[in-house]
Amino acid sequence: MTNLADFKSGKTERDENFPVASVVIARRCRVPILAFYRFARAADDVADHPRLAEGEKLAALDLLEATLLGRTDAADDAVPLRRALADTGLTPGHALDLLTAFRLDVSKRRYRNWDELMHYCNYSAMPVGRFVLDVHGEARSTWPASDALCTALQVINHLQDCAKDYCALDRVYLPLDALAAHGVGVEVLAGGKASPELRACLKLLAAKTGHLLADATKLPYQVTSLRLAAETGAIVGLARKLVQFLITRDPLSERVHLTKAGAIAVAARAASATLVGRILQPKWRDETEKADAG
Repeated sequence: MTNLADFKSGKTERDENFPVASVVIARRCRVPILAFYRFARAADDVADHPRLAEGEKLAALDLLEATLLGRTDAADDAVPLRRALADTGLTPGHALDLLTAFRLDVSKRRYRNWDELMHYCNYSAMPVGRFVLDVHGEARSTWPASDALCTALQVINHLQDCAKDYCALDRVYLPLDALAAHGVGVEVLAGGKASPELRACLKLLAAKTGHLLADATKLPYQVTSLRLAAETGAIVGLARKLVQFLITRDPLSERVHLTKAGAIAVAARAASATLVGRILQPKWRDETEKADAG
């Protein structure tokens, strides 16, 4: 079998900004979620590989898809997910959507506006949360809040890595019209330190990302699994903290990631607040419905 080992970055679920199938999640759910993550990581490593030609990347992504669908066993990283899908009775749809995003990463290097970026997130971010919800047997009514959360996480990552993505891959997720409105082009991302104009643009995009978290905050109160509520509550808390960093700091020259200890502290506080909020859920729901109606 081909394990695509030569393409691997070495990054694992422990290196992510946010918990991936942490011990908070029920054991029965962790296996399929980790299989999904590792499939996505393999595809991401292919799409981001600095020395692979475009055709080689697309061929490797096709191999992952073919293995996922049972046409071959050639890609090691897709076999565990295929088995997990068979065990849970879930379809490969969310994983196939992710492959659409990674194929876009291979061929598309610029995004004209926010709507175009959101279309990309339909494939790159939303399927992740939807898969986790499906593994837990949650209702599809939870998808909108999950979509908002996963999209926010994706854009946070784009903002954190905007300079690296440009310099290493000539890939820019920052909407071109937002850059142009502030009088700058993509080349400023190679400057080592953001100009006042670029900082204003990044701050605006970070604030816009923060608005997504208003809907995302509903997710921990919509899911039926208390464990999943704690996990998603922690992730919302981490996302809020990172948005604050991106509003107040320069991702080109300052740290915009949490330390491991800092992340644990933020996540623990947010998860605890979520569990308390679940006890008071009727009051929270009433206030949310009033706010939505207003």
